Amino acid sequence: MNFGARVLKTGLAVTLALYLATLLKFPSPTGAGIAAIFAMQPSIYRSWRHFLDQVQTSTAGAVIALLGGMLLSNQPIAIGIVCILVIMLSMKMNRSDTIGLTLVTVISVMEGSGEWQFALTRFLMLMTGIVSAFVINILVIPPKPRKQYINQIERVFNSLSLLMRTAVSHEMKESVFRDEKNTLEGSIRSLADKYALFEEEQKQLRKPKYSQTRQMVVYKNLLSSLQKGFEVLDAVDRHYFQAEPSEETDVMFDRHLEKLIKYHEHILLKFQDKIKPGMSETKPLGDDNDSFLDSVVHDRQGNDNRLRLAVVAGAIYDYGYQLERLDRVADQINRASED
Repeated sequence: MNFGARVLKTGLAVTLALYLATLLKFPSPTGAGIAAIFAMQPSIYRSWRHFLDQVQTSTAGAVIALLGGMLLSNQPIAIGIVCILVIMLSMKMNRSDTIGLTLVTVISVMEGSGEWQFALTRFLMLMTGIVSAFVINILVIPPKPRKQYINQIERVFNSLSLLMRTAVSHEMKESVFRDEKNTLEGSIRSLADKYALFEEEQKQLRKPKYSQTRQMVVYKNLLSSLQKGFEVLDAVDRHYFQAEPSEETDVMFDRHLEKLIKYHEHILLKFQDKIKPGMSETKPLGDDNDSFLDSVVHDRQGNDNRLRLAVVAGAIYDYGYQLERLDRVADQINRASED
């Protein structure tokens, strides 16, 4: 069971919405609480964008629902037709993420059969929930997605490191390895969602600062390195053991994976400014990565086995290549900081 800031803030937003709805003497405060649940967002920027988008689509939906109630009454078939029209309009406006709450507005407004006073009351009640969520999201434990992103990078790397070091050594139970691998996949997907959020914010800036652009490059390379590492685990799971490798092959793969994960750890320490200037392992890793791939491709095992091992070696080579890129980014960041 996870109890985080967003869980707490959703509860507070619902509480505030219900109190305000009761204070304003709305006939059914429940709608305000429902709106607050829909309106809670993971960042201040997205909360603000969602607030603006939701106001637009809910207003349009309320107007259409009011007209529909006047012309078609509040029969179920009429409500269904109006919901279809509102969904089409929301998608036309590129506001598909607001459809849920907009339909709640439509159904609430059409309950009054076209009475504008009833419609206005229901609309204001839902707006109370949206505003409550927006206010709580800004004032109570404001989201810090960038700090959370860096902390999550470290946690995901620790999981990747454990799995990478035991991938070909048979030290971890297969069922445990699969469970840990699935958990790691979900964590990397969560990181990708956070990066998409940063990218969305960046695109809204007319002239982003150089430091912001540089930060996005760092975030992207950190994420790409973890994704490449997971691809190695996936390739090992799919092909390595089916190739029936020899003990010498096990040792060769295990040593190279150990070298790569240590190199990845070394780079992360650079980003944390814990490594002395000039300490870089890029050149020797590049040579070792090339020789590792070459030795696997030209191995004298059976053809089918060699192809499977080559697939795994290719994924490992890509992971090493991505780490070299990440290392160069770390060196550039450190030089820029010193300047």
